[in-house]
Amino acid sequence: QVQLVESGGGLVQAGGSLRLSCVASGRTFSTYAMGWFRQAPGKERDTVAAISRNGGNTYYADSVKGRFTISRDNAKNTMYLQMNSLKPEDTAVYYCNGLRDWVTRAPLYPDWGQGTQVTVSS
Repeated sequence: QVQLVESGGGLVQAGGSLRLSCVASGRTFSTYAMGWFRQAPGKERDTVAAISRNGGNTYYADSVKGRFTISRDNAKNTMYLQMNSLKPEDTAVYYCNGLRDWVTRAPLYPDWGQGTQVTVSS
């Protein structure tokens, strides 16, 4: 099991951009599909984007499609989420995790990191 550390969140006005990073330890990063998840207070954790092992396939939730771009650099054990045209409803804590199943988009690792806070003001 790898250790995942998220960074890059912050406070931004609506319409702005942020770039999140997820750095993984260990040698097996390239073995797994990965996903970005987010959770707002009082709400369920949602999968916002996912990427296959080699980056060839991606998934985006309808709410972020066309605005967010997921990518990965396996050589650097790093995954990214470029977020453009941010909206107040994007406000949440963003987490990264392995992806256990492409259809269900279930997370691979049972333990979640601290995440990174994204706050979008109007």
